[in-house]
Amino acid sequence: MFKNLKQRWKVTSLQLALIICTFAIGGSATGFAAKKILNWLAIDHDWLWTIIYILLIIIIWPLAVLVVSIFFGQFRFFSGYVHRLGVKMGLVKGKSQTTDHELYRNSLITHYPPLINIAVFASGAGSNAQKIIDHFRESSSVNVALIVCNKSGAGVLQIAENENISAILIEKEKFFRGNGYLDELKERKIDFIVLAGFLWKIPDPLLKAFPRRIINIHPALLPKYGGKGMYGQSVHEAVISAKEKESGITIHYVDGHYDHGDIILQVSCPVMENDTPEELAHRIHALEHANYPVIIEELVSKLVK
Repeated sequence: MFKNLKQRWKVTSLQLALIICTFAIGGSATGFAAKKILNWLAIDHDWLWTIIYILLIIIIWPLAVLVVSIFFGQFRFFSGYVHRLGVKMGLVKGKSQTTDHELYRNSLITHYPPLINIAVFASGAGSNAQKIIDHFRESSSVNVALIVCNKSGAGVLQIAENENISAILIEKEKFFRGNGYLDELKERKIDFIVLAGFLWKIPDPLLKAFPRRIINIHPALLPKYGGKGMYGQSVHEAVISAKEKESGITIHYVDGHYDHGDIILQVSCPVMENDTPEELAHRIHALEHANYPVIIEELVSKLVK
């Protein structure tokens, strides 16, 4: 429930805790004040007492939470919240061109950075996905909000369950002939997409909806050993067969072709004379785990400036 509230309001864990405290204290103060007023009026506990009590709650509660919110640094959030509530009740005139989400974002207290929601697309065990989740676990500005997987039984789905992160198991027909699950991404307010061992090409609807906001990591030094069919062990086998002296990782933006977008970072490592694909893969994984979360953080940090 709390994770859904964070995603809905786009707030940090700390801010959500302060908001909940404000609701709790404001509500208690409202009930206390209403009963004190009724005692002062000396009204008997009958139907009239109940009606007046309800009216007092309706009148006092907005004032109470606004006052309490000042002490928790959440006045702008609650001023927007109370305004939206008044609009829904017909007590306050709303702006027809402003959505509820925009009203909240406009009222968000300025010293809190907006929360960036990222979706991790993966097809396999999910070791990179786990490192990304670990990296942003205590972040106040980046939230791993969704795992997207195209393979039932993939290890990354178990990671999502263990980490209490929403997951979508996607179908090929809908992904390529539909809109690429764009509706589901919008519903979860996804701002940035990270491919971490995802084996399908990204369809045009997602590329258009997330321009330069989709990145991929490839286990070789592109443009060598990239393209369709070049993933996992097949890459390392090809590198060793070609007697390359070095290999590495490439982090790049995603476009309409496999392993083709603008390069963001390349990091190399040596290929030893008697390397097996498994030994080379171990060194490549170390480079991925050390560099990918850091690059993601650098890129998403630019979205909040």
